[in-house]
Amino acid sequence: MEIPLQAHVECTDKRGDMIPVITISRELGSEGENIAERVAATLGYHFVDKKFIGDLLSEYGLVEFDREYETSPGFWESFSARQEKEREVMADMLNKVVRAMAYHGNIVILGRSGFEVLIDFSDVLRVRLQSPFSARVQQVMAQQKITDEQAKAIVKESDKVRMAYVAEFYRAPWEAIQAFDLVINTSKISPDLAETWVVNAAKAFVIGTETDESITDSIDVDPVLALAVSDRLNCNVAHSHHNEGGSVR
Repeated sequence: MEIPLQAHVECTDKRGDMIPVITISRELGSEGENIAERVAATLGYHFVDKKFIGDLLSEYGLVEFDREYETSPGFWESFSARQEKEREVMADMLNKVVRAMAYHGNIVILGRSGFEVLIDFSDVLRVRLQSPFSARVQQVMAQQKITDEQAKAIVKESDKVRMAYVAEFYRAPWEAIQAFDLVINTSKISPDLAETWVVNAAKAFVIGTETDESITDSIDVDPVLALAVSDRLNCNVAHSHHNEGGSVR
């Protein structure tokens, strides 16, 4: 059985001089998971993806989150009072989980709108991996061994879900690049080079000190959620960048 990547992370009480949090947003078929995992391994950071986040959300009774997020764009666009309440609960809990992971630190967060959830924090490197539609269709065809038409349908559905969620809860267009620090076209840039660029950016990233933005140490995290994150990461250390940093209430 393959050992989870985070099991290889040596947890210390320091973040060093590198950026403590990297969010990687990707279009389906842009090799996002492959590149994100490699970045985390190279930096010695924790890696979290939709499965990790979904498992954590299920502990709080939100077992249907992945199903609704992945397959029901209409769920995020619906005006049903019942669904509106469900959407708000799901989105609020997702935001809390992402912030708790960011507070833990030394982490690469793949997907789940991490770039928007952490938009107000200056010590987060926001990366977007993208590729033309035709290139992504070819990638999905090869990965899933399906026909061209099947791949096109899957990619279109994925794009629709992502756009609906980000637009509904963050009032931001999914295709906008202004929210990102680094945007990479993976149809032209190899996974090796993309990994190198992200790693170098993490090492060279300058955290703004003269802005109104906060740092992730300042996040107020529910202690039960903080413990759940630490347990799932097999790491009981919050990689605090400043001794006077944030709090677990």
